[in-house]
Amino acid sequence: MTIDLKDAGRRFNQEWIFRNFSYQFSAAGKYAILGPNGSGKSTLLSVILGSLAPSEGTITYTNGAEVPIEKIYTLVSFAAPYLDLVEEFTLQETIDFHFRFKAFYPGLDAVKLMDILGLVKAQDKALKYFSSGMKQRTKLALACCTNSPLLFLDEPTSNLDQQGMDWYHELIRDFTADKLVLVGSNQENEYSFCDNLIKITDYKG
Repeated sequence: MTIDLKDAGRRFNQEWIFRNFSYQFSAAGKYAILGPNGSGKSTLLSVILGSLAPSEGTITYTNGAEVPIEKIYTLVSFAAPYLDLVEEFTLQETIDFHFRFKAFYPGLDAVKLMDILGLVKAQDKALKYFSSGMKQRTKLALACCTNSPLLFLDEPTSNLDQQGMDWYHELIRDFTADKLVLVGSNQENEYSFCDNLIKITDYKG
């Protein structure tokens, strides 16, 4: 799976968030998009994700053959603190619902995923009663444990304590070897496994 952006840019009203962004993301590569809060990391991730159209330039997805942008969602897993879960669902219902649309990472099932989360005792609890850290762990586990070639993470350790951050790195180690991973972050401990660092401030209009 590769993603090619050529002279891509995105603006809101008259303000360019980034511009002249040309880059190729290659299969199984690990990439970090870096910059201070409000610099446009999430906007660039959203353009690469296909949820925002570029204001200029092109983006091409190739997975053996070219993938239409309207189909890219089938190949992506995504986790972010601003991504909402269905609060009325229990954890078990959340897992069952997610994997009606996506496949488990090879060798996993709902029981094993619950063990990875460490929340077996909370499986019948509605998510609205979860702490912010438990919700973030749930989002990360769903994203990382899905069998998809693309994994996008925005501020992945938000709301996690040190134990949660160690757990996050175990997820990355165990479930991303063959995935193209993009991390939007300004904290080194979130992207320390990434080989390629991209500074959004280098692409200001």
